Amino acid sequence: MNIPSWDLYRTFEAVLRTGSLSGAARTLGLTQPSIARHIDALEQAIGRDLFVRSQRGLTPTAAALELRPYAELIASTSAALLRTAEGSAGAVAGTVRISASEVVSAEHLPAMLARLRHRHPALTFELSASNTLDDLLQRQADVAVRMVQPVQQSLIARKVAPIPVGLHAHTDYLARHGIPATLHDLADHDLIGFDTETPAIRAFAERFPDLNRAAFALRVDSDVAQLAAIRAGFGIGICQVPVAARDPQLVRVLADCVSFDLNVWIVMHEDLSNSPRCRAVFDALVTEFG
Repeated sequence: MNIPSWDLYRTFEAVLRTGSLSGAARTLGLTQPSIARHIDALEQAIGRDLFVRSQRGLTPTAAALELRPYAELIASTSAALLRTAEGSAGAVAGTVRISASEVVSAEHLPAMLARLRHRHPALTFELSASNTLDDLLQRQADVAVRMVQPVQQSLIARKVAPIPVGLHAHTDYLARHGIPATLHDLADHDLIGFDTETPAIRAFAERFPDLNRAAFALRVDSDVAQLAAIRAGFGIGICQVPVAARDPQLVRVLADCVSFDLNVWIVMHEDLSNSPRCRAVFDALVTEFG
């Protein structure tokens, strides 16, 4: 079997990720016929069909799903290679890819990155806003803001100030429904919470049994959507205290009953410690988060 070129695998990964030839073409800046030729060439090279074509689009075959993690590794490595290559030696310049949760990406990082960009105008940023942890070992990101402590020895991590979290509601909602005095009073309120239960959420529910999935009037796994619902006056939901404090219309309720801290670490791979651009971003975020 002839060894396919890496760009064929990059195209394959883009088609898997976007679900279509046109989506991959937009992502990679190529034409749709070029994407189709890449997929045909890869299938011929490996001797296996990767997609089932139909009027509804492309469906990955078992072979495609088997190759997917390796293609994703090639794509993330090539993206990291390009980020590294574009940086000038010794200069705080080039692109840094940052991974963070939805709320941190939307509510904390924009102002921090604006200040960092002002200090280093040659820096550009890629922001991966997801509650799924990007793999720093595979260079899916250069620097990450994490709420779980990394355990890999090859990662550099600095613990910063924890973020307090509590229940909040809009003043309009509280004016209509009143302010709960006890956790049991929440049974008479519209609660906003999770849809899919995870180990972390199960641990939270065990600690606060009144805040369980069955009690929620709105169930959504996106933290940003939950925050938007709180701001819209839908009901009572969990929100980071410093985020709510910026909005005078959001009021914390049951502070004595529901209060916990999110631990925060700033993380990067030890191989990037000598990269001026990555080090500048890492140090700035450590300082910003305190």
